[in-house]
Amino acid sequence: MTSPPIPAPVAEALSRYPQPVRTRLLEIRALIFAVAAETDGVGVLTETLKWGEPAYLTEASRSGSTIRLGTTRSVPEACAVLFNCKTTLVATFRSHFSDDFAFEGNRALLVPTTGALPRKPLRFCLRAALIYHRRTKLTVRP
Repeated sequence: MTSPPIPAPVAEALSRYPQPVRTRLLEIRALIFAVAAETDGVGVLTETLKWGEPAYLTEASRSGSTIRLGTTRSVPEACAVLFNCKTTLVATFRSHFSDDFAFEGNRALLVPTTGALPRKPLRFCLRAALIYHRRTKLTVRP
């Protein structure tokens, strides 16, 4: 699957990052769209800016939680895949993938800009975020 064209405001936001960070963020962006396309019930993603960072929303299906891309103040040389801090997503990822990623609090999964992208665990994390609301609704029903 080919990623859609980058909206101008998102492209401008991405252009502010140093080249190694921007390159890795674009790689993660492509993976977000690929995972969304292969995951039933996610539908079309909305790509926009939240807090000045690229954000990916399941507005049409309402199946998931927002995913943002950026960096953190504590580790500005790494890429951050940010999730809603009020979800259990980062805690779940930390329990499964502490050997694959570093984490910041309950909101960010950190990805180095060098080396191979850990695609398999990152795909799991992205899919979990994209279907987060669908999964929580299913677990609440008797």
